[in-house]
Amino acid sequence: MDTRPLTAQVEVRIAAAPERVWEFASDIAVPARFSGELQQVEWLDGAEAPRVGARFTGRNRNKDVGEWSTTCELVEVHPPQTLAWQVLGADEALATWRFDLIPDGPEATLLRHRVRTGPGRTPLDDFIARRPDKKEKVIQYRRNILETNMRATAEGIRGLAEGTEYPAGRTA
Repeated sequence: MDTRPLTAQVEVRIAAAPERVWEFASDIAVPARFSGELQQVEWLDGAEAPRVGARFTGRNRNKDVGEWSTTCELVEVHPPQTLAWQVLGADEALATWRFDLIPDGPEATLLRHRVRTGPGRTPLDDFIARRPDKKEKVIQYRRNILETNMRATAEGIRGLAEGTEYPAGRTA
C-alpha cells in the first residue's frame, strides 16, 4: 500500500522584504522554536550556514510516534527565494521540505512552506501497510499535524521578520 506522495502546504503573507524574511527562513534552528514536532536542529560536518550539500540533524517528538532523529541535506539554496532540504533515507529521500519566498508588493513577501513525502518509503507507509482500512483517516490526521506545525513555523517567521517576535536572547 503506497501513500506517496503525501503533501502539505501553508502560505503566510509577511510585511517585510524577501531579504528580511530570508534571514529567518534560512536559519535551520528557527522552525524548532515554533513547531510542535521539531524540537532541535544541529548542523553536521562543520557546516555553519545554508549551502547545497550541507547536512543537519533534526530531533523530533510526537505524542503518537515518540521521539526520533533525522538527517537532512540541503538540496536548493537560492537566497532570498528558496531553501529546500531532503530527509535522508537508506536509499532514497523520505521527504522534501521547502520554503519559497515570493515578492508580494513593496516590502511584502508570500512565504510558502511545503513538504512532499517520498520517493523513499516512510514509516507512515509501513503503518498503512499493516492497517490499510485506516489509510484515508491516517493520511488526513498526519496532514493536519504537518499543516498545524508548518503554520506555526510560518507565523513564527512572520513575527520575527515583522519585528513582533524577537529571536532568543533579544528584547524589544
